[in-house]
Amino acid sequence: MKSLFTALTCFTFSISFAQEKAPENWPTLDPLKDKIYGVGAEEAYKTLAGKKGKKVIVAVIDSGVDTEHEDLKNIIWVNEDEIPNNGIDDDNNGYIDDVNGWSFLGGKEQDINYEATEMARIFQKGKRLYTTKDTLKLTGEELKAFEDWKQIRIAFNEELAEQQKQLKGIGAFSDYLLNVKNKNNGTLTKEAIKNYTPTNEKEEKIQKRMKLIFMMGIDVAELETQITEGKEMLEHIIQCNTMNMDSLRTIIVGDNPNDLTERFYGCNRVKGPDAFHGTHVAGIIAASRNNNIGINGIAENIIIMPIRAVPNGDERDKDIANAIRYAVDNGATIINMSFGKYYSPDKKLVDEAVAYALSKDVLLIHAAGNESKDNDVELSFPNRELLSGDTVKNWIQVGASSYKAGKTLIGDFSNYGQKKVDVFAPGVDIYSTVPDNNAYKTSSGTSMASPATAGAAAIIRSFYPELKAEEVRTILMKSVVTYKKKVRIPGSKKKKKVKQLCISGGFVNVNNAVQMLNK
Repeated sequence: MKSLFTALTCFTFSISFAQEKAPENWPTLDPLKDKIYGVGAEEAYKTLAGKKGKKVIVAVIDSGVDTEHEDLKNIIWVNEDEIPNNGIDDDNNGYIDDVNGWSFLGGKEQDINYEATEMARIFQKGKRLYTTKDTLKLTGEELKAFEDWKQIRIAFNEELAEQQKQLKGIGAFSDYLLNVKNKNNGTLTKEAIKNYTPTNEKEEKIQKRMKLIFMMGIDVAELETQITEGKEMLEHIIQCNTMNMDSLRTIIVGDNPNDLTERFYGCNRVKGPDAFHGTHVAGIIAASRNNNIGINGIAENIIIMPIRAVPNGDERDKDIANAIRYAVDNGATIINMSFGKYYSPDKKLVDEAVAYALSKDVLLIHAAGNESKDNDVELSFPNRELLSGDTVKNWIQVGASSYKAGKTLIGDFSNYGQKKVDVFAPGVDIYSTVPDNNAYKTSSGTSMASPATAGAAAIIRSFYPELKAEEVRTILMKSVVTYKKKVRIPGSKKKKKVKQLCISGGFVNVNNAVQMLNK
């Protein structure tokens, strides 16, 4: 999930869940044909040979997308009713010069990069409120709200302490590499790290971790980058969590973040200051196929609509609701949402946008989360369970899986849930597009599993356009590849059957879906 410390998460996964390197493009491969637990896209296109699909617009609500990347530039949505950069809302949709999508995180000149967590926002808002009130005189609903806030205060302090602990841990890695560099005249190589003699117990533990990192095929430059980015991100998040970010948001973006009626704010800069996550997601779905460049996305004949609404930190409910509506109103029939959080103060607003997407036959695909949690026990947001009591059926909740059969087939970081998570899809060691210099990198998370599923859904919507969003979900659920042996429960050494970890009991396979539809 983008909002749950992406850079740090990628680094943590690399050092904690080392295994042999996955084949590039493995998400497109097939368990039966290739013995690789991809979504079977290559086989699906063989099954569909001779048929012609229609173009499908997939909206990517994320951190931003590098629209100039060599493997993406030909599949980026273009608003043909908008004249570029003339300062006029030519198509009268409320957004000026939205040629390639929209950002709800930017103003005339600046962009939001870092935000507080939702828990911190709730804590800071309550802190400002209750410092001006005599809390001993509160009664009724006001007293209940105060008691609820006190629980938030406890959780916030625990979260802040954990973030500071993580920052200290990353700092120890950074100090270790600096010590190695100082011992080797300012240079840092694998050999220098391997030959370095630890000076204390902490360094001995770090050196053992380094061996796992190198087993993953991560080079020294990438290691330094991940440590630096992880440290920088946590420093910014901690800073954001301890201040009132609403006023800064108004200065940069220009809206009032607490005015939930506002829809038409933001800018047309869809890349933003940190487009790693969104660019990686977009490439998984639809990086240009068979162009002898980089990677093959899951689906072809797809248009990616970038919508920037997810900062480093937690996304705001207002931005997500507006992003969903923007996608629906501008022709997207699938929306990928690789983000999430555990508090949603304005869930009703998001629920209304989700219901609107359902009314327009748009399929929503959402990442389950990266905390090894049981979603049946602890909900993440957004979700398909509306406050009204209804459960929408145009929603697919996705956990992350690996490429190789065995007890580690489910990503050890992935959230799961026999009642809340629909399917598993490729999310471990996924090689995809990243911003600037036409680059490609490997990343892990349910953030990668969600677009793998979105790509599979896009193939179905392309070749079987008569199917409703709910029917696309149904066919993907019924056509999963099952696995008979037990797998390790994420975050635990215990094992369960896959059917005890998700609703469908299996892994997304679009070739199976196509074969079922053809019958």
